[in-house]
Amino acid sequence: MLKPIDAETVVRDGGAHGRFPGQIHSGVAWWMAACFVVTVRACRLVVAHDGKSASVEFFDRLCQGAVNAQHYACQVLDRGQADEVALLAAMRQAGDAPGILVTAKETGGDAVQITIALYGRDGKPLDEPGGLAAIRRMIAEYRVPIPVNETSKGRVQPYTTATGEDTGK
Repeated sequence: MLKPIDAETVVRDGGAHGRFPGQIHSGVAWWMAACFVVTVRACRLVVAHDGKSASVEFFDRLCQGAVNAQHYACQVLDRGQADEVALLAAMRQAGDAPGILVTAKETGGDAVQITIALYGRDGKPLDEPGGLAAIRRMIAEYRVPIPVNETSKGRVQPYTTATGEDTGK
């Protein structure tokens, strides 16, 4: 792993949380998404961000990780800029698909606090037995999943509402 992290410190409380730069980097978003897809066996995933520039950087890497998760060929539905309520509604509309929300909070100076929140199919934050412990272990042991071959790769597409409205980027 080119840029290791302290997985015990960063991967907790339903996702990944850390100061950027410093505790966390955009590669963590790739790792979290790939590990999440494999851990929850997702063939469909709804993703969103809060629109801040740091969030968008992490979000782009997250999408690439989600489509590059072993053999799952995950369909990543890009909800674009949204809050937690909108993400949870999109997850329900997508057939109770799991979801990920990336947010950034200014902490002063050049640093921001990044949160990559993982939600199970039930709309609740991912807990330890639900997969968070497995994701932390995969990252700590450098067992981040990669695609088996090119045909196993998923794709990112805009999320559309039941009325056909495109809510993605």
